[in-house]
Amino acid sequence: MEIGNLIGYPAATLTTVAFIPQAWKSWKTRDLSGISLPMYALFTLGVALWLGYGIVIGSAPVIAANSITLLLASIVLWLKIVSR
Repeated sequence: MEIGNLIGYPAATLTTVAFIPQAWKSWKTRDLSGISLPMYALFTLGVALWLGYGIVIGSAPVIAANSITLLLASIVLWLKIVSR
């Protein structure tokens, strides 16, 4: 395994796992009063672009992390939009 992946996989895992508590709390409580809609919309778009970038360069850690993070961020964003 090359050094980039040895760094990339743990980094991808940590940054992706960091979103699970927010997504879980948002789903469970439906309280998104502390979530900024513009920030989460921009963040979700940014993650989608990172996923596209990962696909273009063929980086498995970038693709894996951003696929999962996009799913989690999209859930929180959707909950924020429907709770308005």
